[in-house]
Amino acid sequence: MIITASHKGEIIALLRLKSVDKVRLLTGMLVIPKVRGTGIGKKLLTHCKNNVFTDGDYCFAFTHLESYYSKHGFTTIDCSELPHPLKMAFQRYVDSGKDLIPMQFISSTTSKRVLL
Repeated sequence: MIITASHKGEIIALLRLKSVDKVRLLTGMLVIPKVRGTGIGKKLLTHCKNNVFTDGDYCFAFTHLESYYSKHGFTTIDCSELPHPLKMAFQRYVDSGKDLIPMQFISSTTSKRVLL
């Protein structure tokens, strides 16, 4: 699934969610250089947080982007908590030298639930 943000008919940002078995992985987000720093990435992630992401969606974030994704509903998890297919993919990325952390989307309604 690819979600785009457009301005005057031009795609200026996009986000890709890939289905892997029964879960989804945020595999990429791109904002074109001429609109970086304008908040369009934040708007796209906010839209996805409110309308697209579901509990159990995952991303492998570069460590320097951990707080950015945390502000949009993703929580850092241990790689042992990843579903098996994602765990294998994550390990391949890390073994290739990528500085990534696994994160899981948890909706604000889920985090506000009280167990009785």
